[in-house]
Amino acid sequence: MKKSVVAKGRLAKVMVLRGSKAKTTGGLKAGDLTKNKNGRVVSKKQSAAGKKSKWIQACVKARSALKIKGFAVIGGKTAQGQALLKKARSFYKA
Repeated sequence: MKKSVVAKGRLAKVMVLRGSKAKTTGGLKAGDLTKNKNGRVVSKKQSAAGKKSKWIQACVKARSALKIKGFAVIGGKTAQGQALLKKARSFYKA
């Protein structure tokens, strides 16, 4: 019996990116995959589409405008989080 070149299961994308399998069940090849900032193997196309989101762009702009680095909850209990939410909303509406 011929060995499968299709990766299945939870580690499918990892196996494809590593080169031990040719493609995922969804048809993604190694060229279609990339690692995100958390180190997870994700679709290049979907990752790029997510970064283009209007809300994400507004949040990035707001963080740079308020000079916030590191972890900050948008709209959390802190004054910083509330300010960040307000600024992000203003950029989102503009």
